[in-house]
Amino acid sequence: MYGKRIKVGAFVLEGLNAVSTTLYFYFVFWFLKAEFGFGSRENLLWAMGYGAVYVVSSIQGGRFGQRFGYLKALKVGFLGMSLAFLAGWWLNRADVARSVEMPLQGVILGVATIAICFTWPNLEALVSEGEPGPRLQRYIGIYNLVWSGAGAAAFFAGGAMIERLGLRTVIFLIPGLMIAGQLGFLLWLERGGGVPVAASGGAAHETLASESKRHPTGVSSRAFLRMSWLANPCAYVAINTAIPLIPTLAEKLSLDASTAGFFCSIWLFVRTATFVGLWKWSGWHYRFRWLAGAFLGMIVGFLFIFLASSLPGLSRAGVLVVVTVAQVVFGICIGLIYYSSLYYSMDVGDTKGDHGGIHEAAIGVGLLGGPLVGGLAQWFRPGSTSVAAWAVSGVLLVGFGVLWSLWRSGVREGRRKS
Repeated sequence: MYGKRIKVGAFVLEGLNAVSTTLYFYFVFWFLKAEFGFGSRENLLWAMGYGAVYVVSSIQGGRFGQRFGYLKALKVGFLGMSLAFLAGWWLNRADVARSVEMPLQGVILGVATIAICFTWPNLEALVSEGEPGPRLQRYIGIYNLVWSGAGAAAFFAGGAMIERLGLRTVIFLIPGLMIAGQLGFLLWLERGGGVPVAASGGAAHETLASESKRHPTGVSSRAFLRMSWLANPCAYVAINTAIPLIPTLAEKLSLDASTAGFFCSIWLFVRTATFVGLWKWSGWHYRFRWLAGAFLGMIVGFLFIFLASSLPGLSRAGVLVVVTVAQVVFGICIGLIYYSSLYYSMDVGDTKGDHGGIHEAAIGVGLLGGPLVGGLAQWFRPGSTSVAAWAVSGVLLVGFGVLWSLWRSGVREGRRKS
């Protein structure tokens, strides 16, 4: 396993990574709208390309870390992201024509996406490697608080930073320099002794872990792992449809960039608070009713975020209240779904890098699926956020049906074994 110094350092790297990547991947849609006149449809198509690259690259990034070491994978990721972001900032300094810059920005997004997939799976694996059950719960709790809290703070402050410093500085220069600093910090950590002192025995631990769990329902740990790997991409279908549509929603609610950053980050802070509760209370572990309830609540919250402005008889203040409540529900539910996926991925088996890659690839499916469904809906009614919300909610309901089917299958399998 890795020493405590490396694991503490991994939490620092994780927080910095969350800030820098949030500034780019969340606010790039504001940049595309401002610089190239992108609307909801174009932003969704852009996000769809990002998701497609993320699916494939996450699995490869996890496998690379499992084979060559988590620290080496992190170096590749940090170097690639830093170069990509600094190149994006340089394009403006070089006074590149708009018609040339737009496809180059697509290349930058692709390179940055591939690079980021060498970071998250391996950071997850690094903090989980070799940890027994109780300590694994603690480390994953800290991990979730760090990335979600840092990301929420970055989104909260991002709008105000853009108004003061400019879009390009905030989404390219600052992340590029931060990630270059992360690479330097990682090299310093490694010099202090980051070599694993022991390797763990995957198959033996996996058997002990699964046999030691006593679920009241009799459903196996692996069945919950499969269910969480379905639920998490569904959550990211909703999230990655919401993010490209937020500029349009902000415009509809007459919010400037700074106010939109404050108001539309409510669900992010709620998700972080939810992680605190899930970390301190383990009663949700391997309980289907919590996962199923979160799935349904996520759909309701997502719908009302984007449909509130269309509800008859509501004043602007009423709409803001409804959207606030919807964000709270949405944040709680996606918090439980994400936590389930990561916890079960790290709890079942010892190939942490591979499982981290699959966990992130499942997120990538959501990153691809949400914009794909929302983008297709936009072709029928361009500029409408409600049609995308209804279309995505329909897909999520189908996902819930599959989740229920997996649960019933797990119950039948448990009865056969008992």
